[in-house]
Amino acid sequence: MSTPHLFHLKPAIMERYKAKPPVGFDYLLPQVFRKKGVGSGGKKLIVILGPTASGKSELAIKLAKKLNGEIISADSRQVYKEMDIGTGKVSKKEMQGIPHYLLDVASPKRRFTVVQYRKLALKAINKIHRKNKIPILVGGTGFYIQAVVDGILIPEVPPDWKLRKKLEKKSPKELYRILKKLDPRRAKTIEKENPRRLIRAIEIVLKTKKPVPPLKFNPLPYPVLMIGIKRPKKELKQRIKKRFFEWLKRGIILEVIKLRKMGVSFKGIEEFGMHYREIAKYLQGKISEKEMLENSIKEIQNYAKRQMTCWKSDKRINRIENYREAEKLVKEFLK
Repeated sequence: MSTPHLFHLKPAIMERYKAKPPVGFDYLLPQVFRKKGVGSGGKKLIVILGPTASGKSELAIKLAKKLNGEIISADSRQVYKEMDIGTGKVSKKEMQGIPHYLLDVASPKRRFTVVQYRKLALKAINKIHRKNKIPILVGGTGFYIQAVVDGILIPEVPPDWKLRKKLEKKSPKELYRILKKLDPRRAKTIEKENPRRLIRAIEIVLKTKKPVPPLKFNPLPYPVLMIGIKRPKKELKQRIKKRFFEWLKRGIILEVIKLRKMGVSFKGIEEFGMHYREIAKYLQGKISEKEMLENSIKEIQNYAKRQMTCWKSDKRINRIENYREAEKLVKEFLK
């Protein structure tokens, strides 16, 4: 297959996937919220989670403005610099003056671990508390949220770059077979198609000469309110389609080309997953334009499905369908 023209998207394909504007929430929170910091009720944390494209950032910003709060991102892709469009990163204008933390803190040429994330997130939360404000942790990366709220402690094994370079040449299936031999227990729970996690698990076993240890917990010592945005499946699918084509118009393909020019290999870009993987394959001529569009949308929708499955059994999450419910929960929590 020849390499496609990088800047041309067929109108017919665009038309086929055109999505109707999603039904949004009415972003009008009553003026019952007082500018209230942590001084009146001790340290607290609000968590807003939900599947991709569910409206987490809009809700968080609106709440932050009403509550005198500041926002910490919990997104495993938004931590990277120069990855703005395809991660749904909020712009300065969209922030509406609300400070945001844990955006653009890592180079896309380097791996950023959950251990690094947890340290920076806790530092940001403490900083916000010292300012007598409410920290709001917002995102869709469940492992990041767990790392902060439940205090998941990950083995701090330093990276072995020589080993990683060797393992990166292997396919996910080969990596999984290696891990299964080294640590059958971890192999049962790991994402089989995620090369980064497979390599990290193998690295831990080989460096420590022990199986990957079971997770240990050190939960936050103060109250946490967890709010989960609930969207009808059909509506969420429409929102994902609509947002993806907005990303195309804004230049997500150029964003991927820029990453490549910065020195991020195509393999490295593919490891960011979903639409980044599909666009990288498209730019290499491995798949057609039509396949790139179809696969990207499908991958993002499947990711949203996995996110919802991940949180389904967590009884701590207060699921909301409108902002009136969010208002009631937050008012009660901050009493």
